[in-house]
Amino acid sequence: MTKHIYIYSPSSAVRDKAAFRRGVKRLKALGHEVEVDDAALSVHQRFAGDDATRLAAISRAAASGADVALISRGGYGLTRILDAIPYKAVAKAIDKGTEFVGCSDFTALQNALLVKTGAVTWSGPAVGEDFGAEAGSDDIMEACFDDLVTGQGEGTGWRMPARDAELKFKPVQDAVLWGGNLCVLASLIGTPYFPVVDKGVLFIEDINEHPYRVERMLDQLKMAGVLARQRAIVFGQFTGIRKVPGYDRGFGLNTVIDRLRASLKVPVLAGLPFGHVPTKVLLPLGAKVSMAAEGRDVFLVWGHRHAAAHDDHHGHDHHHHGH
Repeated sequence: MTKHIYIYSPSSAVRDKAAFRRGVKRLKALGHEVEVDDAALSVHQRFAGDDATRLAAISRAAASGADVALISRGGYGLTRILDAIPYKAVAKAIDKGTEFVGCSDFTALQNALLVKTGAVTWSGPAVGEDFGAEAGSDDIMEACFDDLVTGQGEGTGWRMPARDAELKFKPVQDAVLWGGNLCVLASLIGTPYFPVVDKGVLFIEDINEHPYRVERMLDQLKMAGVLARQRAIVFGQFTGIRKVPGYDRGFGLNTVIDRLRASLKVPVLAGLPFGHVPTKVLLPLGAKVSMAAEGRDVFLVWGHRHAAAHDDHHGHDHHHHGH
């Protein structure tokens, strides 16, 4: 199914032009009509153009009428312009059927948009690092992206780590899914752009952060009263962790997770295939989800977001999962 994909750069400048070109080529090979924003490869300092240029690019993405507005890459740059983003225009575009997809720094726009408008965006791939990966685009990521563009996506699932084989949690229903990159999320605490979500499912991921920094950010969220209000905390992938040999003495991400579990009544799940990794699922940030587990297998379901939410409808929605 050919879809119109609009590629723009709201954050860091594209450094790996070869990956960007591979990504565009891959999306075309998948049968999509790809439109690249005029400023997609702009450079100003470390950014994809100055603040005004990137704001204009977001506006063009919103006005594009595309099926998907996809970021070229993450990096840094959106927190700088949160006060000036055209939230209403983006929400209107989403309402008309444009799905905004991205990750990493894009977390800032996603959560700010959720606060300002309640609009749902997708935590998912970027052009360069995902569709343009040197080893080739990941099959599971592509299948999830295809689910989004064809309107087939109803949920996702994963296996918890073996160490969590005995973990039990009550099924969660109709909870708002939110979160994203932990560092970006923590930077929004105390600002008007941090979502106040009660009884939600908070998912987090990060890259190149030492376990103690991850713990410090989690403690900040905890002490701000955010974590205890959730129905579940879900750890995605935390990659590029470099422990200090002979110094950390076993202090790692598992230590951080175990301490968090001991200090919270809220279930803390791990293993979500999302983050700065090739195999990533697409997640509707701001949507209502249900989550349950059978043994180590976790199921996260959102059904057809655009469909009318009648009870009888939901029965049909999830019917084919069993086949």
